[in-house]
Amino acid sequence: MLTGMVRNITPKAMALGAKIRSVRDSGGLSQRGAAKKLGIANSTMSRIESGESPPSPDELVGILEVLGATEAETEEILSLASDTGGNAWLAVTLPEQQAQLAALLDFEQMATHITSVAPLLMPGLLQSSGYARAVMRAAGVPDDEVETRVAVRMGRRDILVRTQPTVLLALVGEGVLRRPIGGPRVLAEQLDHLAKMAQLPNITVRVIPEDAGWHPALEGPFLLLGNSTTSLVHLENRRSALFLNDDDDIAAYVEAVDRTLKVAIDAEQTAALIAREAERIRRSA
Repeated sequence: MLTGMVRNITPKAMALGAKIRSVRDSGGLSQRGAAKKLGIANSTMSRIESGESPPSPDELVGILEVLGATEAETEEILSLASDTGGNAWLAVTLPEQQAQLAALLDFEQMATHITSVAPLLMPGLLQSSGYARAVMRAAGVPDDEVETRVAVRMGRRDILVRTQPTVLLALVGEGVLRRPIGGPRVLAEQLDHLAKMAQLPNITVRVIPEDAGWHPALEGPFLLLGNSTTSLVHLENRRSALFLNDDDDIAAYVEAVDRTLKVAIDAEQTAALIAREAERIRRSA
């Protein structure tokens, strides 16, 4: 559960820093080497790339020129330079959505705690490869992109099994256990994978019963991510994605998690339900 977080690095500032780091890497420069060429301290370069100290648009132009960014790269990165301290970041265009995804991946790596509220589909961090592939194909992802995207999604799960793993709380709608994504075999394999992951000490899975009545998860899925210095909410729909990191927004989603927990069945009951559903699907297949 995420409480008491302190807002620091904003998602847009982190995305901007990641883009600068990418240009530096493409040019074969180390962080120290780039700092030397720019005439700044290595610690300053580190804060720029982490999002702690985002440069102004004018400063950014100079940095990108020294790093050898192309005209197209410069134009794309400059589009991120405005309002890096803002409390919300809405991404509608494809380049901004791609930048947001990069920022989300970075935040997942940094997070010590993640709460995934997933009333409709299996949480991304707990999806099996077959389930993820079925979702992407059904959603119309081009065939030549599916396997790359599946590999990226599977790679994101590493944060759950690393030496100091991220703590994950997944609140999953009961209907998700029965929704035939990919067919019976794929769904049964997904439930087996979910059961296995739920046995890890850093992962808690709790099902939200279909007869629970109204609860905040009915408003839609969301991710709540945080560590000791930063917290944020990530929302996405078919045409856009949104990061929120205002203190009041974070508090509202923390409250939403608390209220949803009150109607969710406990972890032991959830494990038994997952096992029953997997067995039922196999018998009926």
